[in-house]
Amino acid sequence: MRRPAVLAAAVAALAVAAGAAALTGGDPGGDTDGSAARPPAASSASPARSLAPSALHPAARRYFDAVAGEDADAVAAAFAADGLVVDVGREIRGRDAIRQWAADEVVGGDYTVLDHTPHTTGTTLLVRFRPGGTGDGFRARYRFDITDGLITRATLEYA
Repeated sequence: MRRPAVLAAAVAALAVAAGAAALTGGDPGGDTDGSAARPPAASSASPARSLAPSALHPAARRYFDAVAGEDADAVAAAFAADGLVVDVGREIRGRDAIRQWAADEVVGGDYTVLDHTPHTTGTTLLVRFRPGGTGDGFRARYRFDITDGLITRATLEYA
């Protein structure tokens, strides 16, 4: 089943948590409080305001479009040829490995982007991911390092 409307709904619901100072705790590199080591939590976002879909970096939008379209090839194509995914400490390198990872673990899931912080080398996002598109899912912090319009490194951590 293809669900291209999933991303449209997620982007339409794109929100910034009210009063959130910075997704990364002021450090563009990310986690400064050890929160990434905590297990996934199913909590809801704070009251929010909508942002335009253009608020996301185009490479990040391609990644989420590919997941929503259930297209592992397009997920891999969002990455540089030697791209790296660090999925809670596990390293997946290169488009072929990323394609397989996406097919096995990502495609078919639903994302809601809760917050994002652009930085000079890409973007960091706070998302709710529901593997298989069911249940409450969990919150995660995704840092996408981007060069020449392609993701060179995606660091995925529980938030």
